[in-house]
Amino acid sequence: MNNNNVLKVENVTMQFGGVIAVDNMNIEVNKGEIVSLIGPNGAGKTTAFNVITGVYAPTNGAVYFNGEKIIENHPQGKMKKLYQGENALMYHSSIAPTPDKITKLGIARTFQNIRLFKSQTVFDNILIAKHLRRTSNLFTATFHLNGKEEARMRKEAEDLLRILGLEDVRNEMATSLPYGKQRRLEIARAMATEPSLLLLDEPAAGMNPQETDELTAFIGRIRDEFGMTIFMIEHHMDLVMEISDRIYVLDFGKPIAAGTPEEIQNNPRVIEAYLGGAADE
Repeated sequence: MNNNNVLKVENVTMQFGGVIAVDNMNIEVNKGEIVSLIGPNGAGKTTAFNVITGVYAPTNGAVYFNGEKIIENHPQGKMKKLYQGENALMYHSSIAPTPDKITKLGIARTFQNIRLFKSQTVFDNILIAKHLRRTSNLFTATFHLNGKEEARMRKEAEDLLRILGLEDVRNEMATSLPYGKQRRLEIARAMATEPSLLLLDEPAAGMNPQETDELTAFIGRIRDEFGMTIFMIEHHMDLVMEISDRIYVLDFGKPIAAGTPEEIQNNPRVIEAYLGGAADE
C-alpha cells in the first residue's frame, strides 16, 4: 500500500435486499489531497460515506485508514438502528465499528443536512466535540483532577473559532447564524475532534454563489493551514473543479471514471451520466 495513503476503499459493495447501492467501489485518498466524489442523485455517494464512517458494514470489501483495516464485510452481522436523524434512520452492523469509534480513529464527517446542537452556542458546539478526546474518567472527575484538561480544551476551542473566523459569533446560538456560517460551524465542529481525514457531504448544498465562493476558500484554508486530508461529496461543479486534486465519479453505484478535474470534465461517460444521453448528442 502507498505509504502516503490515508484512505483506501477496496472492492466495497453495499447491498440492501435486491438493491445494490454501491457496486465494487475502489477509492484512494492520499495525505494532503482534496478528493471529490461526484455523481447524479441516487448514485450511492452518501452510502459510500456511511460505509467509511461505520454507519453500514459493507456487504463486501474493506476500508483501510492509514494502512490499517478498520472496516470489512460482516454479512452475518445483524443491522440494527443506531440513531434517528432529522431525515433518515441510520443503521449499523451489530459487530461493525460504530461511528464514534471511527471518529476516535481520526475520521470526522459532516452531513447533507446540517446537524448542529441547536440549543447550544457556537462555542459549546465546538467544546462538546473536543470532549471526544477527553482522557479523564469518572474517578478523576470526582476528585476534580480534570480541571487542567478542561481548561486546555476550552482554549483549543477558542483558538479554533479564532482561526476559522467564527470568534465574533462564539456566544450566539448555532441556529441563529446565517446558513453559510452554520455550514462553516459544522465543519469546525468536525475539526474539533482532531481528525486527520475530513469527510464533507455536500458542504455547498443550499448556498448562494457568494457563500459558495467563501466556502471554497474556507476548505482550501483547512487543507493548507491544518494539513488536513479532505474527501468530499459535492454537486456544485465549480467548487469541485476549482479545489479538487482528483475526482471519482459514481453512477448507479458503479465507479465510471477517476482522474484530474480536466480529465473528468472531458470524459464522455461522465458527460453522459450527467446529461442523460450520448456525449456526442
